[in-house]
Amino acid sequence: MDIFEAIKNRRSIGKVKQDAFPKEYIEKILEAGTYAPNHHRTEPWRFFVVEGAARDRLGEVFADIVSAQETDHTSEEFQTKLAKAKRNPLRAPVIIAVGIEPSSEKKVIKLEEYAAVNSAVQNMLLAAHALGLGSIWRTGAICYEDQVRDFFGLSENGKVLAFIYLGYPDIAPKQVQKTDFHTYTKWMNT
Repeated sequence: MDIFEAIKNRRSIGKVKQDAFPKEYIEKILEAGTYAPNHHRTEPWRFFVVEGAARDRLGEVFADIVSAQETDHTSEEFQTKLAKAKRNPLRAPVIIAVGIEPSSEKKVIKLEEYAAVNSAVQNMLLAAHALGLGSIWRTGAICYEDQVRDFFGLSENGKVLAFIYLGYPDIAPKQVQKTDFHTYTKWMNT
């Protein structure tokens, strides 16, 4: 697949089939992540492949967070939120949680560590697309909760920055109209 075609045609696919796909696909996606640029070669990314019963355990963590944030556990609204939180990790057969463990070296700029991990996520999304998989990068406030960090065994400095949901697409990708790059570009020659 041509790189420009892949960049232009990759879309977030929020609905995927529960069908299994080869482990080699996951490995290729993970490897693609490791080729992201990173200052001082710190490799701040951490990858967690979540499948099978681990998805249920992650759903329980999400439910615990939702439960702790609500005071009225009897309302129908709360019960709906709780059920949704438990189900979220079941939307795809495989989730790759992408975390960061920023370097503590003095010369390393923390913001650049985050940029490296986000670049890794983009590589992974493009790799999934090239393999014919649907993917979507999910975050939200729950992603940054301490319980999520602890579930994945990250340090106090670590964070989960992405949940990449993976599976064979169960919807056709939407065509999107992108704003022309000229709108956001200023050429500076002098």
